[in-house]
Amino acid sequence: MSNILFILNDGPYGTERSYNGVRLAGAIAKRASDDVRIFLMGDAAVCAKRGQKVPQGYYNLELMFGPVIRREGKIGVCGTCMDARGMTEEELAEGTHRGTLEELTDWTLWADKVLVF
Repeated sequence: MSNILFILNDGPYGTERSYNGVRLAGAIAKRASDDVRIFLMGDAAVCAKRGQKVPQGYYNLELMFGPVIRREGKIGVCGTCMDARGMTEEELAEGTHRGTLEELTDWTLWADKVLVF
């Protein structure tokens, strides 16, 4: 069993870094032997915005968190980064929560592997 932490830094759309990070996290979460956590920092905080509306046929990161959440993975969003972008806790997607640097520190020490996108 592995503990894997994903730290995402890029916004939800524009580059594919966060998309690829969430995609890989979901694929790993589907394996019963691995525990996955995601921490969203910087512009990636917006990946957790509730109610994303994207063009038909385009990926939706809010929905892509599903495999991680359904398998009891955790998704934290940097509170300082949320504040800087005018986001409130009420705007967060279901299954995500406002996080702290202290939480990220704990998760980093918990992880066997840390992947940064």
